[in-house]
Amino acid sequence: MNSPHRDLNKIVLAYSGGLDTSVILRWLQDTYGCEVVTFTADLGQGEELEPARAKAEAMGVKEIYIEDLREEFTADFVYPMFRANAVYEGEYLLGTSIARPLIAKRLVEIAAEAGADAVSHGATGKGNDQVRFELGAYALNPDISVVAPWRIWDLSSREKLMAYAAEHGIPIEAEREGGSPFSMDANLLHISYEGGPLEDPWFEPPEDMWRWTTAPEDAPGTPTEIELAFRGGDIVAIDGQPLSPATVLAELNRIGGANGIGRLDLVENRYVGMKSRGCYETPGGTIMLKAHRAMESLTLDREVAHLKDELMPRYAQLVYSGYWWSPERHMLQTAIDHSQARVNGTVRLKLYRGNVTVTGRQSDDSLFDEAVVTFEEDQGAYDQADAEGFIKLHALRLRTLAQRAGKP
Repeated sequence: MNSPHRDLNKIVLAYSGGLDTSVILRWLQDTYGCEVVTFTADLGQGEELEPARAKAEAMGVKEIYIEDLREEFTADFVYPMFRANAVYEGEYLLGTSIARPLIAKRLVEIAAEAGADAVSHGATGKGNDQVRFELGAYALNPDISVVAPWRIWDLSSREKLMAYAAEHGIPIEAEREGGSPFSMDANLLHISYEGGPLEDPWFEPPEDMWRWTTAPEDAPGTPTEIELAFRGGDIVAIDGQPLSPATVLAELNRIGGANGIGRLDLVENRYVGMKSRGCYETPGGTIMLKAHRAMESLTLDREVAHLKDELMPRYAQLVYSGYWWSPERHMLQTAIDHSQARVNGTVRLKLYRGNVTVTGRQSDDSLFDEAVVTFEEDQGAYDQADAEGFIKLHALRLRTLAQRAGKP
């Protein structure tokens, strides 16, 4: 086992109550001989969190933080990201990535409140989450210490973790027979599945793996129609009913999941350098992205919309790689939020067996002018003869190149 780098007074641990973080809790207590504070966040993962309190108490923890962060997560992290239409590598809606900066923020804040000089997490040394947690922590408190047990200890397998738990009397619930062979992570935006048989990219995920979505072929045979109201680029109501951000996302998850929407099977490029295969369910996010782009299509100036699309991959990469708190992400966010002032109105959608179809959009801030675009008489709004000069000017360099090449 590698030696810890320094003496620590108190450590704040991101604690789920599961095997990994329960072993980490005891290991931190034994290795550093200091008090450990636990922090458990409710980000909408749908699990009862009070058992984490009981486990922490049983292990001698005196300061236990269990917080409902669903509204903050959606309003301050998910919604800003969706204003950017952020998609990583053309497919991934960044469900795990966007949860990490909020956890890092609260770890650092709790450390200040509790007088701790270090934070700790259960991310492994092979994954992206270690980067996301630690970049966030250092950005918010450059003097904080971070303890990452998976990069220090020699407990390199689940069997060793179980043996350590048994040796140290750590209360770990026995796994239910037939439990999931996959590593799962959930929050209000998505649920992810990795590991186990998914490590073979040719392996088809079994139907019973999926937790949130009905198989598209088993979804209702009648489409579901919904109307989403936008204000400032954010969804504020469903079918005319005003809802909070977290309630919007939860309801879209319910409706989308019932219609088989939001499944993704992806091989992605991790920031640490390896390829990883993961499966995701993001029903509400899939609907949100489609609807937001439809609302922007009506209300954004062409060049603003195109510039946003050029910036989006960089924005998505920043979120994926853990740079939420970076100055460049803040700069991009300022520009993106400025673009959303007139992204207001209503989008009508049809949800049917895994598909999201836009069937209508309307806005008082619409840039769509029927008098200009009509195929009928436009009453002088657009002089079609002007297009000849427009085309010739834009063709000038092409004609010059063709003449130089000797083309007839």
